[in-house]
Amino acid sequence: MFGFGKKADKTPEEQLADLQKKRDWAGLAKTYYDLGTAAMDQGDRNHAQLWLHRADTIYSASDAVYDKVGDALVDGCSDRIGALEDEEDLFYNAVLAEIEEKAEELLPRLRAWGLLSIARLVKLGERLSKLPGCEVLGELGWAVDMMVRCFQAPPSQEEYQHLMDVCNALYELNGKPVYYTGEIEVPGKAPFQVFDLNGMFGVEQELNGYIDSHLRFVAALSQGAEELPNAESSVVACALLPDYYVRTGAGDLNQVPQIKAELARIWSDFEFVRDRFTWEEAAEKIAAYKQLDILS
Repeated sequence: MFGFGKKADKTPEEQLADLQKKRDWAGLAKTYYDLGTAAMDQGDRNHAQLWLHRADTIYSASDAVYDKVGDALVDGCSDRIGALEDEEDLFYNAVLAEIEEKAEELLPRLRAWGLLSIARLVKLGERLSKLPGCEVLGELGWAVDMMVRCFQAPPSQEEYQHLMDVCNALYELNGKPVYYTGEIEVPGKAPFQVFDLNGMFGVEQELNGYIDSHLRFVAALSQGAEELPNAESSVVACALLPDYYVRTGAGDLNQVPQIKAELARIWSDFEFVRDRFTWEEAAEKIAAYKQLDILS
């Protein structure tokens, strides 16, 4: 498919596996960049988005890797990612833009919309948490329930600290070797890689940002602040997981059954939060979402 000098006799998948096994993160970033530039030059924007963002994630997480890949690659990757960000009809951009537009109608209930989406990651997070280094993903169910309870009563100091620990651990997940190499089996489908969380700005980073914002929100409430911090809308897209479907060969992402189902849930949740929201019904929805296998 693609050729990379002396390694041209190996498929990209074999090259990536070799580099992961060797933990050659600079080599892995370079190979992802080569894959991304080749895909972009061939007009395959989804794979360009996938591979270029993986390269960026790897070298951005380590100064040593950053230095090894060199300024030319970093600048080239940044330029190409910037060009992709200008493609308004690219799935990744179009979905986030629509969510951001609708979010304007939900303030101050935007946090509830995000919590409903996060709840749909709980089952996947539990499975990923079995991988050494990913244990924090098994805490998503507790974190969602805790954040819901914060709207009824302030958390204890221990609960607040535990939520902060989850927040910090999510931030630290990016950059761990397991983030680049870990995977779990998916019945009847290709394995899911931890790195598949990297799409839509990085799911684990979106979760970190959401929880951090929630902690600041709770702190502001406890201090009687008149102006409360706003939530970000991008976490609403966290359960779409487009990188998994691009990597495993999906064509039009809008036609992938799992993505269509998740988009339907996103827009249904939007209407619920906008038109008939109660925390009692939200809690019922969240409980059901926590049992959902979004990859099935």
